[in-house]
Amino acid sequence: MYLPRTLLSKLYTHLQTTRHPLSPPVLILVALEPDALCACRILTRLLKHDYIPHKIQPVSGYTDLEKAGKDLVAPMMESNGGSGGVVVCLGVGGMVDLGPLLGLEPEGQETPYSGVEVWVVDAHRPWNLSNIFGGFPLDPPTEEANSYQSRSPLGVDGGRIGRAYKPGRGGIIALDDGDIEEDLREVQDAYVALVDMPDVDEGGALEHDLSDSELDEDDQALESVRSGQKRKSWSDGHDDDSSDDEDRPAQRRRSNSSSSIADSPRRPQQRRLLHLNPDNALSSDPIEPPSAAQPPPPPSARALRRRLLRLRRKNESVLQDYYRIGASFSEPISSMMYALASELGREDNDLLWLTIVGVTSMELYGRSSAGVAAPVRRNDKTRATGWLGIRGAQIRQLLRDEVRRLNPPDVTHGKAENHGVIPTTARSPEDMGIRLSPEPRFLLIRHWSLYESMLHSPYLFSRLKTWSETGIRRLHKLLAKMGVSLAQCKQSYTHMDMMLKRELRAKLLKYGSLYNLEEMVPSVDTDGKDRAGAKDGWGFVRSWGWRATLSAQDVGVVIGALLEVGKHAHNTDSVAAGSSQEGDADVELAAQGAEWVGRFWAAYDALENIDDLKAGLPTAQFLHRAIYRTGTSLINKKQIKHLRAFRMCVVKDGPDVGLFTHPAALTKLSLWIGEALAEQERETHGKLSHGGRGTPLVVASLNEKRGVYVVVGTGGGGGPDTTFLDREAAKQRQAEKEARAKKREEAKVAKDKIREEKRAARRRESGKGDDDEELQTESEDSETSDSEDEDSDEEVEREKGFGFNRFGTAFQEVVSETNARVRIDSFEHCVVEVKKEDLGGFLENLSMKAVVS
Repeated sequence: MYLPRTLLSKLYTHLQTTRHPLSPPVLILVALEPDALCACRILTRLLKHDYIPHKIQPVSGYTDLEKAGKDLVAPMMESNGGSGGVVVCLGVGGMVDLGPLLGLEPEGQETPYSGVEVWVVDAHRPWNLSNIFGGFPLDPPTEEANSYQSRSPLGVDGGRIGRAYKPGRGGIIALDDGDIEEDLREVQDAYVALVDMPDVDEGGALEHDLSDSELDEDDQALESVRSGQKRKSWSDGHDDDSSDDEDRPAQRRRSNSSSSIADSPRRPQQRRLLHLNPDNALSSDPIEPPSAAQPPPPPSARALRRRLLRLRRKNESVLQDYYRIGASFSEPISSMMYALASELGREDNDLLWLTIVGVTSMELYGRSSAGVAAPVRRNDKTRATGWLGIRGAQIRQLLRDEVRRLNPPDVTHGKAENHGVIPTTARSPEDMGIRLSPEPRFLLIRHWSLYESMLHSPYLFSRLKTWSETGIRRLHKLLAKMGVSLAQCKQSYTHMDMMLKRELRAKLLKYGSLYNLEEMVPSVDTDGKDRAGAKDGWGFVRSWGWRATLSAQDVGVVIGALLEVGKHAHNTDSVAAGSSQEGDADVELAAQGAEWVGRFWAAYDALENIDDLKAGLPTAQFLHRAIYRTGTSLINKKQIKHLRAFRMCVVKDGPDVGLFTHPAALTKLSLWIGEALAEQERETHGKLSHGGRGTPLVVASLNEKRGVYVVVGTGGGGGPDTTFLDREAAKQRQAEKEARAKKREEAKVAKDKIREEKRAARRRESGKGDDDEELQTESEDSETSDSEDEDSDEEVEREKGFGFNRFGTAFQEVVSETNARVRIDSFEHCVVEVKKEDLGGFLENLSMKAVVS
């Protein structure tokens, strides 16, 4: 099921009224990422305010999620002696069918979920369709109600929760950020149509023509087919084979034994033929005869079967196209939690700051509407670019408006702020406010020297090419033109000359264009003022009295470093200790998971403890120094190879290799390199390859302790940031498509009427049927209609999928075709682990796949 955004507070309000301090705790499953961490902090603040007990369980991947389902979720079920309850998944499980994975749909039980309600808040796309259009217990079948729709709970229509819905029976509920309502109408119609479609086999018999035993066998066959469809987001439609599983013991296997629609109803056997009405809806009423004088006979069983199979294939192709379009990201879940707090009237500066940090972290990890992808500079300034395109710009503007509303400007300091001075201190000892700041694209500028901050900026790394001596000299020239000496810029930024800090933004704007750095600082309009006070591109800064002043980017970088490196890893020796030999795979894997969970709690505490946050600054600096060193080494030594579908590099030696065994740290390295390669490609060829998206990149890092390579595939950028996020244009295209479909349908009805009259006349003359001719004509009409649909929708579909990251699908295809030992366990489907000996064959086969749509 899915909860529309207009009813966002419905479930939480019900939780308020039904829970008390002695109720079973709400279980919160949290992914190990900054956005989910911030969302968890917001939700726990709301629960504490209402005295609702809760328990937090970090999960690092699907293995942990399945274990949490077995140990924590399944015992909550009433059928297992529990008392029901609520499970909240933050950044977890939106792309996989959660019912079987959490043990909520046990085989052989007629009452799934048993009072356990799972809320899914996840920015990963595509959704698993069983979560959003299914995932609820069905009412018992009756003579009047025997279809999937009629057996849905009260207030649920096609998976959509309405105001009449009463929580308590359990189920999977996805919180819709607007995507489902706006973009998945066609997918929803296809999904519901497949559920209630009569069963038919390819060999020739309709459901009601089969005996009871044959019908059961046919049901079981269709159930197994549907279960494969159910997890297209996990397995991309490839059925698991037991022999393949034995050959690939390291690969993470998923059970495909459950139905695509949980407990889908079996319709009573009907003793009359089914007919297809002009709206493609199945009906038991006969078709209106075209001629009252001589009504034609009903279509034969063969013709009906052909029509039904054709309709089934059409609906299945809609679902397959949705799953195959590639991975992307939607609205950050911290933003969704702040929207919930706002509906409840609970918004304040603390929750707003957590939201800002969560949203900012999405940009740091390259999570865009094109999936995980390096940012690509655009020449078309009239379109919104960057993270989430138009939608991202709207979210940032809403956050700026909230900052102004909750933090009225201080007139005594307004002049300095309006002139674009980067704030480094609080305005008073009690200042805990949030301010807007013209943040440059530098890294940790308040906590580093200006030179170090610029040197370790991924933006300047790609534009100035600071991996080479020529790039370093270019950086020195830029500083010289700005009138900043090396002695000044190499001391702590907070101790720099105040006049230099006041003039820094103006000088960066003046000289940045000479070095291809137009986006280095937020620009201003021609009149010298920010447009309508909107401060487009400005960042966010918060003070904690005299103790500290940090930007949202600073906090996101520190929290990410604590999750990826750990609290005390300030030297490479401690990170790479013990990596000289392989240990037992299961023991090493368990130890790694325990270590990552420990890092989660360190980052969780640092979010609301400024002293812990400041203590994490050296860790962040240490990590980004390592990223700079490794990226510089890979480029200078020409270790980046250009394969057929992507570029590829392997990190297997060096002082920092132990750091990049964490997928998020490796992703940051990949984004640094990918952005630099895109700029090189633009300068060399004058444009980017792959339709302006840039070349995708695969980076592999060796984990010697476990004998595996961690592999990350990042897209080349582009995507719907500039093509498909204009919802008004999308609505207009959808209206045009529906008008064309209606026109074709009307023409088809008229043509069928004429054809039936001719057939009736021929039958009267010949006295025999003409089934073969009928089937041939229907097939030709269907092919013509399908080709027209494909032609009319080709451009729209190309825009929908343009630039999406398809590494997850490509990884699955390689696994199904080879004997490579691969473990797919990350919630980020563009991340896999490959056995050290199998990496070469894996990459060779991967190079033949389409990795960006």
